[in-house]
Amino acid sequence: VKQFRTESKKPATQKLAYYPTLLEGKTIPDQPFLAIPQVSSERREYVPFGWVEPPTIPSDKLRYIADITKPEFAILTSAMHMAWMRTVTGRMKSDYMYSVGVVYNTFPLPKAKNLDKLTPFAQAILDARANHPDATLADLYDPDVMPADLRRAHIANDRAVDKLYSRAGFKSERDRVEHLFALYEQQVAPMLAQPKKRR
Repeated sequence: VKQFRTESKKPATQKLAYYPTLLEGKTIPDQPFLAIPQVSSERREYVPFGWVEPPTIPSDKLRYIADITKPEFAILTSAMHMAWMRTVTGRMKSDYMYSVGVVYNTFPLPKAKNLDKLTPFAQAILDARANHPDATLADLYDPDVMPADLRRAHIANDRAVDKLYSRAGFKSERDRVEHLFALYEQQVAPMLAQPKKRR
C-alpha cells in the first residue's frame, strides 16, 4: 500500500503513503446506516435497501445514508419512491443507477406530520427478510422467487405510504408519478425567479 501510494500522481495520495494502514476513504461509519446499491437490476420491483452496521465501510458502489428512521425507511422502500426513482434516475445499460442528488434529494415527501404509523410496516419488511437468513438481498428481491411473506409486507407498506399522499390511493405507477411531479412543482415554485411585471 505504501509503495502504491508513493507512486501515485495525486499529492494527497502520496501523503497517505506515510500511513499505509489507514484507509483513504472519508466515509467510515460509527453507527448503523442505510445502504443503497448504486446500480440495481431493472427487473426488481424494489431496489433492495438494507441497514448495515460498523465495522462495514461502504465503497463507492453504495449510497450511504445515516440517521434513517424506520418510517423513513418505509417511505424509501415503498412503491411511491420506486416509481419516482424509475422515472428520474439514470441508467447503466438498462439497470437503475440510484443517485442521491437526482433521486433522494428531489423526492417529494408526504405532507403528513406524523410518520410514526409507518414503523410497523417497516418492521414487517425487516421481519420478513429475517425469516430467510440464508438468502441475500439479491435473492429476496428477485421478482421470480421473492418470498410471499416479504411481498405481502411490501404490499401493505405500499398501501400505507400511498394513503399519506392520497386517501384514495393510486391505481398505477403513472398515477403515482403524476402526483409526485405535481408535489415537486409546488416545492420548487418558490425557488424559481418570478418574471418581472411589465408596466
